[in-house]
Amino acid sequence: MELQIYDLNSFCQKTKYRIKTKKLSYKLCPQVDEFPWISLGKAPSQKSILKNVDCEAKPGQIMAIAGPSGAGKTTLLEILAGEIPLSRVSGHVLVNDLPMNALHFRTVSGYVTQDEVLFPLLTVEETLLYSARLRLPGELDRATARVRKLLKELDLEHVANVKVGSESKRGISGGEKCIVSIGVDLVHNPAVLLLDEPTSGLDSASAFHVAALLKSMALRQDKTIVLTIHQPGFQILELFDKILLLSNGSVLRHGSLPLLHQLLTFAGHRVPKHVNMLEFAIEAAETLAMDSDESEFEDTESRQEYENMIRTFNLNDAEEHKMCYSNSPFGEVMILGQRFSTNILRTKELFVTKVIQAVLVGFLFGTLFLNASYDPRRFKLQNQIGFFSVSIAFLLSSVTETLPIFLQERRILTRETSRGTYRISSYVISNTVVFLPYLLTTSILYSIPVYWLVGLRRELDKFIYFLLVVWMIFIMANSYVACFSALVTNYIMGMPLATSIMGYFFLFSGYFISKEDIPSYWIFMHYLSMYKYPFECFMINEYGGQKSERRCLKSEGRECLLYGDEFLMQQGLKQSQKWSHLGGFHPWI
Repeated sequence: MELQIYDLNSFCQKTKYRIKTKKLSYKLCPQVDEFPWISLGKAPSQKSILKNVDCEAKPGQIMAIAGPSGAGKTTLLEILAGEIPLSRVSGHVLVNDLPMNALHFRTVSGYVTQDEVLFPLLTVEETLLYSARLRLPGELDRATARVRKLLKELDLEHVANVKVGSESKRGISGGEKCIVSIGVDLVHNPAVLLLDEPTSGLDSASAFHVAALLKSMALRQDKTIVLTIHQPGFQILELFDKILLLSNGSVLRHGSLPLLHQLLTFAGHRVPKHVNMLEFAIEAAETLAMDSDESEFEDTESRQEYENMIRTFNLNDAEEHKMCYSNSPFGEVMILGQRFSTNILRTKELFVTKVIQAVLVGFLFGTLFLNASYDPRRFKLQNQIGFFSVSIAFLLSSVTETLPIFLQERRILTRETSRGTYRISSYVISNTVVFLPYLLTTSILYSIPVYWLVGLRRELDKFIYFLLVVWMIFIMANSYVACFSALVTNYIMGMPLATSIMGYFFLFSGYFISKEDIPSYWIFMHYLSMYKYPFECFMINEYGGQKSERRCLKSEGRECLLYGDEFLMQQGLKQSQKWSHLGGFHPWI
């Protein structure tokens, strides 16, 4: 059987899409039950979120999923949006009577979550324009024309040049922010739009404006719109074509509003005047159980037939179902780079703080470790080595305050990459390229005062190498924080964990305990340590080179007890490692 392929071109041709579920069920296992050995032989407990859900969303209509808290509304919407893998659910999810291909369906549909995150420092027009440039193929003029048309359709022209804002910085209103979130997923003109409680947190006027906007799009553009709703007003309720009423994961009623009224009447309920019918139905949910088979298991033959269809689909059409992107990798890097640059330039507080911090700490360390390095009678080797160690600790830890920024961008990154907006590699490259000049500026402002005040070797090539190592430490720390933002979910968890791991790496750097004294079962931490390679690079740069044989580091009277090349040999270092050690930065970058 030949299955349907979703692509961007089909949506440009205004193809209509009908979404249908048959006996859809979903069970959630507690996280502890993901490890069978913890249960000590007991069968893992599972919680049924959805039970045999049958529903259908048609083009040109709005289907509202309603129900009390915990009914499974958001879970059902996530399955329809392709966010939950179909392998984890039982039952059928069909698009135009064919099994859904979640990968491509995500790229050509729009999914607006309840906690939609936007860049607070971008204006409304910029937010939509960057989304359009990433999701629409072609030149900038096409994206600009699409955004201007969308601003007019969404009635956002009066706030086009206003920044989105955040909780700390006032911007557009909550209703306008909701519409902007919808607009971000409308730039590529999807035929299907799914929204999770789009009216939540809005006043009645703003909520009705959003609902009326969705109704207009459904009628004029034949879009298939599915949304979850909680306590809608009378006016909003009348805009819905179908209502799917859920309770404890089961369907109580799927149909129009008049059918819901008939159900309430048939069940012996009388809806009082001036009472919202849907709210009344939710309160009376326990008495509205449908006369249907509540078995959690569907027909075996039907399920087997559906699995065979998906298996055939995956085997025959796997090559055709690769993620399609609107721009080339280079184009994505350029667009994302411009967006990163705009955000950084408008984050003046962070930039100014980092500049001041670099200069002040540079002078602080310089005056604290002030030394006449060429006089072996006054020269204190341990002080300089201590400076190298403390300097690296400062450079690595000074970037951790950017963790909240990366955590915020992570949510946007997850949303955009899951919808096929751009490649993850493009995001990483553009992020690195944009931060390079910013980190270089900070490195220069730190290195100039501290290098000469501490009394390190007064040679231009030595200073340039010192500056290069400082710059690479900043880049490594920035990548480290970006990596952690992908592993943790919030700042409270990420900050202690990030600093703790840095502390462990500091312990194994070779400063507190030499490599030879580290137990063999811990030696791998020495080579993984972010401190090891910059620490050794600093020492090779300072005590190596052609003049190291004549440079006395420790003397007694007129007799030199330790020369530079001898010190490096004691540390197990060679001059030839000066450039090869820079390669130790790369795994972290």
